[in-house]
Amino acid sequence: MTDETLPHVALSAHAHNRHGLRRTDDAWLKEQMADPGTRVLVVAGNRIRPADGKVVWVAPDQAPPGRLVLLGDRDDVVHLAVIVDPQEAPGVPGEWVPLRAVLPDLARAPQEAPLLFHALGLAEWHHATRFCPRCGSVLESRAAGHELRCTACDRPQFPRTDPAVIMAVLHEDSLLLGRHPSWPENRWSTLAGFCEPGETLEDAVRREVLEEVGLEVGAVDYFGNQPWPLPASLMLGFVAHATTTDIHVDEAEIADARWWTREEFLEDVRAGRLLVPRGVSISTSLIVQWLGQPLEGGWN
Repeated sequence: MTDETLPHVALSAHAHNRHGLRRTDDAWLKEQMADPGTRVLVVAGNRIRPADGKVVWVAPDQAPPGRLVLLGDRDDVVHLAVIVDPQEAPGVPGEWVPLRAVLPDLARAPQEAPLLFHALGLAEWHHATRFCPRCGSVLESRAAGHELRCTACDRPQFPRTDPAVIMAVLHEDSLLLGRHPSWPENRWSTLAGFCEPGETLEDAVRREVLEEVGLEVGAVDYFGNQPWPLPASLMLGFVAHATTTDIHVDEAEIADARWWTREEFLEDVRAGRLLVPRGVSISTSLIVQWLGQPLEGGWN
């Protein structure tokens, strides 16, 4: 499989110029907000209001007052976001939805993803970071939404991105999939977990696989990565080569796990006995790369 056929790559293929040096240029930002050609995404807390399942960008004069966030430039058009208090958001509260609600549309229009991920990643950070972690005082937005500075001790806060590993665990030609305790019995996916302090990504892969399914892993090969602001992760994909095959699930993160050959996988998918991620997730890409063909069914 080539990169062009892997679902998660499409979400990173249309990167915008983030204009980092313009974030403190108040005069330039004011000019962009006065330009009717500028596009603005309105975010209520950490939610957006799509129309017919599609992300809506408005002209600056159609955006309500709020916290201004500079996203950057794509195709010579400046894009901004305005974050408003959910209690003051226009429309009906039920119209405002989280990022997951528009993921199917992103699969059809992946060029929207980098700007949307940027906007909602920062909105989630603003939503969750209300007070200074050092002294507890109020934070003030700076640098067009990319910095929060304490109004008392002057300590700056910057957006966080948590590294998470996600892996296709292989043994010879077989793929291991696991099922979370809360999932239906026919829903399965690749394993994943967060990197801990002082840990390399490869060791995080080995530790997570050992903890969750009791398998030892030898070689770990890097696969690719994907921004995933749900709420603030960078998903780093790997192929983990297991050196043992006896499964012992932890029954906390993983309720069940098993091996599939390609023939068994295709048979179970076609029969509806196996549902795997199908959409823009890097988990889908890992499975597609192992399978050698697009997925025929699954869940979004």
